[in-house]
Amino acid sequence: MPQPKHVMALKLPKAPKLDPATAAYFKLCEEKLGFVPNVLKAYTARPEKLRNFIATYNTLMLGESKLTKLEREMVAVVVSCANHCYYCLVAHGQAVRRLSGDPELGEMLTKNYRVAELSPRHRALLDFAWKLTETPSKVDGGDRAALRKAGLGEEEYFDLCDVIAFFNASNRMATGLDMMPNREYHKSDR
Repeated sequence: MPQPKHVMALKLPKAPKLDPATAAYFKLCEEKLGFVPNVLKAYTARPEKLRNFIATYNTLMLGESKLTKLEREMVAVVVSCANHCYYCLVAHGQAVRRLSGDPELGEMLTKNYRVAELSPRHRALLDFAWKLTETPSKVDGGDRAALRKAGLGEEEYFDLCDVIAFFNASNRMATGLDMMPNREYHKSDR
């Protein structure tokens, strides 16, 4: 049974007016991915927020960090698993498959990261991501010590919290708007 055909539950502008920089970004998505991600299409309803989303996402997930791109995507998937965010599980699960070259890892993380054979570093990252998502008031010095023991420095810890916070907000937006992932994600990197 296929997923619903809509991009999101709200009506999108039929011909969104994109500023030149955003239009160029959409063209780049088409060239690199073969499509414009539905999350970007959804944000065309609010162009200023679309620009902010793109800037934040690109800085966080593609910019410089001592966390690898794969680690950031793994965290995105685990946060999205805790939040049951269909859009992000599909989209970022595909990114984990692509970056890791391991379709099984992508599937395990979307269902239950605890079954995956992970390095101590990755286990610490994902345990922390889950806890900060599920029970943020219970995060304490012991959790930070576990991250330090796994080798995370101050910048990595900051970036980890930043990724977790962003995807908690993004998950709520995607779920609240009933965003559907692009169908292309389902087939990619399997």
